[in-house]
Amino acid sequence: MSTGRYSTHDIEHYDRPRRRTRPRTKDRPTYDDAVRGVVVTVDRGRFTLLIEDRTVTAMKARPLGRKGVVVGDRVRVVGDVSGADGALARIVEVEERLTTLRRTADDDDPVERIIVANAEQMVIVTALADPEPQPRLLDRALVAAFDAGMQPLLCLTKADLADPAPLLSTYSSLGVPWVVTQRGGDLTELRERLAGRTSVLLGSSGVGKSTLVNALVPEAHRDVGSVNAVTGRGRHTSTSAYMLALPDGDGWIIDTPGIRSFGLAHVEPEHLIEAFPDLDEMTEECPRGCTHGSGEPECGLDEALAAGTADPERVSSFRRLLAARSESAY
Repeated sequence: MSTGRYSTHDIEHYDRPRRRTRPRTKDRPTYDDAVRGVVVTVDRGRFTLLIEDRTVTAMKARPLGRKGVVVGDRVRVVGDVSGADGALARIVEVEERLTTLRRTADDDDPVERIIVANAEQMVIVTALADPEPQPRLLDRALVAAFDAGMQPLLCLTKADLADPAPLLSTYSSLGVPWVVTQRGGDLTELRERLAGRTSVLLGSSGVGKSTLVNALVPEAHRDVGSVNAVTGRGRHTSTSAYMLALPDGDGWIIDTPGIRSFGLAHVEPEHLIEAFPDLDEMTEECPRGCTHGSGEPECGLDEALAAGTADPERVSSFRRLLAARSESAY
């Protein structure tokens, strides 16, 4: 659709002119000289970008309006992109995102918050002890990963303090890959899972995310926290998401602040079932509006269970994730 002046294919949209003012010109900038970069961190309206082999500080151009710019975004930039001290560039375009990891503060909060963009894999970091595992939060992270189209990976830390088998048995039917680590242990398997991908690390405070990041990227120097002996909760050490290149250019990891709640108001049941193709096929004849949860009348999953064509453990696991989406945010 065209307004007569500008087409929807223009790089930017002009802001509405202030009262009693007129646009200075009808000529639109083309930004042919814009360069591409990736957002590695955001701090109080300033964006740190990686452009080729240098970091550049930038601000968002006014015509972008309220369009958010988050860690992982691929952007086009104009201005001073030298990376010199005091230099400031402008982000003039945010390229189309391949994936977006979202959450809401609570399940009834209509405002979605994008945490990171363009990550291919979500590494859900969970301690086996100190602090104790939080299955409800883990379930919610899995729902968010499936909804975003990301491959989930369970990373169980502190295996020197507890046996991972009981927790792993809970998720075996979902087919989610996993790795087990311990302080000072061999991270070869984790490195192999991260190689060639952009992965976002997600988990509660105190589970060992920053310790993992420092081991994977020694020059990262991420602060490492401790767990409160009374509450069993960790102290926030990362205050903002930060994207880091793995050694030898073999992928990226995004460290995120520790989370204590994960609202899923944005997740629709039909999107979640699509992450389970074998179960999705069984719901093709479900009545309109069926959520595929327990107790739904004439649900295809129940009919498949009765016919013996569905794996009961897999259906149970899917419905547990579906229930986690509907419970109050953890």
